[in-house]
Amino acid sequence: MLAGCTPWPQPLAARWRALGYWEDITLWEMLLRSAERSPGGTAIVHGERIVPYRELVARSESLARHLLARGLRPLDRVVVQIHNVPEFVFAFFGLVRAGIIPVLALPAHRHSELSHFVRHAKARALFIPDVVRGFDYRPLADELRVECETLEHVFVAGDALDGQVPLDSLLDNGPANVALPALDPSEVALMLLSGGTTALPKLIPRTHNDYVLNAKASGRVAQIDESSVMLVVLPLGHNYNLASPGILACLAVGAKVVLSTGHDADSVFPLVERHRVTILPAAVPLVTQWLNSPVPVRHDLSSLRIVQNGGARLAPELRRRVREQWGCTPQEIYGTAEGLINIVPLDASEEQMMESSGTPICEHDELRIVDADGNDLPDGEPGELLTRGPYTILGYYDAPQINASAFTADGFYRMGDVVRKQGRYLYTEGRKKDLINRGGEKISSDEIENLVLKHPAVLGCCVVGMPDPVFGEKACAFVVLRPGAALDLAQLSKFLLEQRIARFKLPERLEVLEQFPISAAGKILRRDLRELIAATLAEEARASSQPGNRE
Repeated sequence: MLAGCTPWPQPLAARWRALGYWEDITLWEMLLRSAERSPGGTAIVHGERIVPYRELVARSESLARHLLARGLRPLDRVVVQIHNVPEFVFAFFGLVRAGIIPVLALPAHRHSELSHFVRHAKARALFIPDVVRGFDYRPLADELRVECETLEHVFVAGDALDGQVPLDSLLDNGPANVALPALDPSEVALMLLSGGTTALPKLIPRTHNDYVLNAKASGRVAQIDESSVMLVVLPLGHNYNLASPGILACLAVGAKVVLSTGHDADSVFPLVERHRVTILPAAVPLVTQWLNSPVPVRHDLSSLRIVQNGGARLAPELRRRVREQWGCTPQEIYGTAEGLINIVPLDASEEQMMESSGTPICEHDELRIVDADGNDLPDGEPGELLTRGPYTILGYYDAPQINASAFTADGFYRMGDVVRKQGRYLYTEGRKKDLINRGGEKISSDEIENLVLKHPAVLGCCVVGMPDPVFGEKACAFVVLRPGAALDLAQLSKFLLEQRIARFKLPERLEVLEQFPISAAGKILRRDLRELIAATLAEEARASSQPGNRE
């Protein structure tokens, strides 16, 4: 296995093979099988462009040969930052076929993150778009090439600057005299990024064996088959949209993937109608915006079976609205790029569908819910989730110190999430740091957010802890209001008390925003909100301490 990665112990690897979880096929072989079954079937749609399976295979293989001819070698790392266009898929599979490891960045990443990825992975190449939403990626790529000694090549999906290579020039006529390598299904196929909402992301090595399982098992729970049409609006480089179930689950069975470079309702819902989309992966901010938009009702949504939510828990109130307004099933997906994926099955009970975060996609995913001392807790008791299984990594890339704290000695990954378990169903209560400790009383941000969202004036809500000299922490509610609506803290408190919650759980400050800060992966950046309220309180304290402000 690639140096710097933690391989599965041989007995464990043999077990996953014997149980049939590891098929010993590569991601490339997975694609080839679909292409052989239906070479003329549509794999990718983007605008007016249609890419059949045979074209996807041919262009990816051509790219693989060109990259090897330019001196890149199997197990080299390259950073891929292409947005939601077919060139992302060509690049991904071209690299996979060449045995070169793509490190999947997101379009929103900039100099700080990209330089970290390149240096940490010792990346030899960078794949970028030219200009997206007014940002020109090409000068930044040239800066990185000067600053990062391993970075030799820049490939551009679009118009390239001098010294850069247009990706289109490599998608045909791959040199036939360049031999393509044999691929090992046990080897690292790609690297994903850890969540990165609290620090620069860590690199997550995923092998062919574990990632094929990840995609296929996710796809089975979502009931994806060759008739499915998935519309992808969130970044393809994110694990959720790539393989949980994402485009790889679709391409594994010969389904169709429609790519959108926009995620507003005016971009998304015409595509749902036009392409008879059956499954739409989304995230809390998008679902909230779409539910409160007049656009969806103007379009025929009768083909839409499932709207998926990932990244952060979708409140039950919003799940109900998805079903009532759009006539489809809300499907919650909870997991991690490090491995474990949980999905609510489509035949779940009403309570499980509306409240839970699903069940593991694999029977041999192991779950432990533990207290602060590492003791296992019974069902119904909230604690930190630990997991291990046939597609959960045993270590980050080249990060021994982090691995020592992120993984237990017996191979369990510490998720950092607080959950309750009922049988195999999980109920998330937020990150450990999203439990607000008010003088010893624990407040679940997730619980309060769900109640606040029921207020008719509220479009979106995020509850975070704010520092307090007496209690340590108190709850601050950040809200985005409906157009023309108003809300103050007294009104919100009255409303919440009517929901019959404990008084200590009430937010003790209300901040109204026009929009939430959003991460590159589409999650609300709670860190930014915590920093914002801490800075605001500090400024207020300084102002009140000025001589002219003293009573």
